Amino acid sequence: MIKKEEMMSPLLEACPAFRPDWDEFLKEWSREGDLPVYLALSDLARHLIAALAARDVDVLRRAFAVIERWHLEGDEYVREAATVGLLEDLQNTNLHVSTTPVEFEPFLLPTSLKFWRKVERFWENGEIITDD
Repeated sequence: MIKKEEMMSPLLEACPAFRPDWDEFLKEWSREGDLPVYLALSDLARHLIAALAARDVDVLRRAFAVIERWHLEGDEYVREAATVGLLEDLQNTNLHVSTTPVEFEPFLLPTSLKFWRKVERFWENGEIITDD
């Protein structure tokens, strides 16, 4: 099971270009007892949106493979963070300039796509996101 403390390791292997952002995050939050990983996922969303804008398909495939693992192998925190912390940010049109959220859909694997749709339904209909 992937736990909060280890969830970024496979992501950093898949997306080494995100390492400087992660290191800066760690430096900024080093005094906190409980690392607010959700905030780092916003940085990751911006990183992935930039990769989408650059049409860096390899990075996106590797990143979304990790996101799928977070959904399948993560503990409750990791699964929720993957959905509410990351997928929701990737759908935030305010973060997109030359891209749109729908452009991520070809990279989503089955479980992540299921939760992507749940986030959409939450914003469209107020449907509660459940981990079924």
